[in-house]
Amino acid sequence: MNVLLVGSGGREHALAWKLAQSPELGTLHAAPGNPGIAEHASLVSLDIADHAAVAGFCRDHDIGLVVVGPEAPLVAGLADALAEAGVPVFGPSAAAAQLEGSKGFTKDLCARHDIPTARYRRFTDAASAREYVEAGGVPVVIKADGLAAGKGVTVAMTRDEALKAIDACFAGEFGAAGAELVVEAFLEGEEASLFCICDGERAVFFGTAQDHKRAFDRDRGPNTGGMGAYSPALPMTEAVTARVMREIIEPTLAGMKDAGTPFRGVLYAGLMLTEEGPQLIEYNVRFGDPECQVLMPRLKSDLLPILLASARGDLSGIVPEWSNERALTVVMATDGYPGTYVTGTEIRSLPKPTDDALIFHAGTAVRDGRLVAVGGRVLDVTATGASVREAARRAYDLLEKVEWDEGFWRSDIGHRAIMTEPN
Repeated sequence: MNVLLVGSGGREHALAWKLAQSPELGTLHAAPGNPGIAEHASLVSLDIADHAAVAGFCRDHDIGLVVVGPEAPLVAGLADALAEAGVPVFGPSAAAAQLEGSKGFTKDLCARHDIPTARYRRFTDAASAREYVEAGGVPVVIKADGLAAGKGVTVAMTRDEALKAIDACFAGEFGAAGAELVVEAFLEGEEASLFCICDGERAVFFGTAQDHKRAFDRDRGPNTGGMGAYSPALPMTEAVTARVMREIIEPTLAGMKDAGTPFRGVLYAGLMLTEEGPQLIEYNVRFGDPECQVLMPRLKSDLLPILLASARGDLSGIVPEWSNERALTVVMATDGYPGTYVTGTEIRSLPKPTDDALIFHAGTAVRDGRLVAVGGRVLDVTATGASVREAARRAYDLLEKVEWDEGFWRSDIGHRAIMTEPN
């Protein structure tokens, strides 16, 4: 089967790496891909926003499945256009992708179906939002309603932080994503992520992970798109996982189906594990980045049939098999990220992968024969091991062999797990 993979980041490199191992794969195409993905796929110059052109490419190249990596094309309706053209696609319709595309949509769904989440209010003007915060106090969480590339959320610990976040949102800092915002109560606890593959009616558990959002060691500095992750997440015990599936995932799928917007694809639940139990922070409708980079090395099953079963709407009989090993990834980012940073710096050399450690490309390109950094998050150094500690050691050992002077990284990915896991 020929497959088209949409996207260009570390998540997509991890997917390409795993898909390339499938005995059922014919040719893997990637649009636009990156130099790392090019080791596994034929790179294609396609305007993903031109749905007719994507459908035409699929027709001309006998594509049996399209795997959409990032969220923006899904929210824009790429899956709908491909389905209309008769092309199987892994990813939700635009209506179902509102679970990520609109924070307010998801919060309203939770309210209708008694799904545990922080109390909230939706606002379309700054004055009302400011009045609500002034009356309710802080800490509070301010979220732009739409897609804001991971930058539309402010955890405001002070009144001034909250009011500035509200004003920035309605002043256009996040474009159309900030035309509406959600104000949420602040939740305390430990964060973790749970993933499911869905076919519109049923959800198949697909692992857990724990991300590290802050830029610097000891969870300091600004929030980022993720500076590293490990899997499985130690706080996600069997009991907690079963509760999340029962109280959060299953009601969500039932509610989406009842609304006439059944969800197919990967459902990624960002969770806060509070004293009262797990609560939903947000949904994403694609694999996490960098969480995907620690899920794929642990998946023993062939990925391609799983994604195809979801696209066809029938996951019956699908039971993914997982390695008992831990996986951990460390993000190497460009100096200055997530603020202003310089692109085009040369990555002089990358070490060869081993059986238990490899590098996924997240923001690289080849220019004049040189590998260069072109994004904020550039490389994902990933390793597996019998423990989080062992996976971390292997990842950092490989990272030290990367020759790139303009990058930085956290040196403590997995630190909570390492402190608490059995020796």
